[in-house]
Amino acid sequence: MSVHRLGYAVLGFGRPQRCWRSLRRRAGTPTCINIRYSLRVPEDAVGRLATSIEDFNSVFIRWPAQGRLSFSSLSVLHTLSRRGSCRLSDLVQSEQIKQPALTAAIAKLVRDGFVARERDPSDRRAALLSLTPSGAAIVSGRHSGRVDRLRELVERLSPDDRSRLLSVASVLDEVVRLARETAPDGEE
Repeated sequence: MSVHRLGYAVLGFGRPQRCWRSLRRRAGTPTCINIRYSLRVPEDAVGRLATSIEDFNSVFIRWPAQGRLSFSSLSVLHTLSRRGSCRLSDLVQSEQIKQPALTAAIAKLVRDGFVARERDPSDRRAALLSLTPSGAAIVSGRHSGRVDRLRELVERLSPDDRSRLLSVASVLDEVVRLARETAPDGEE
């Protein structure tokens, strides 16, 4: 099957034809299917989705701002809230920053009381990092702020758009699961 552009697909041979709801089969003509049911996703649709996600993240990932915490520090707090206790080496992989920069960020978070450092019981040379109640409060506050802001915007959408948008969460969760499943060892 070749996908020529959104809304057009051809199985077999011949020129692309506009695809309608029903499948049509005639002797000597290709079978045409609706692109929504195609196994191959057009590049322009994936590119559009990627751009939309990037734009959405640029608005929401940094909101609300925490004046004295860097983006890297906030990312560490969010990662610890999702993953639970972990070693510094685990965070180096997931946060995608160099170990010296992450070590400095962790030291500040420990000093400010947002992260606790404890000896790893399985390896006394290593330390486990975990959120303190103060760190968890920052993560929770940022999440609540995002939910409130997003709710305000979603309520301004038409009922159909609101319904479509809210139905996407489970699909995005599946995409995240697939990305984690196929990530190289140590990355997330």
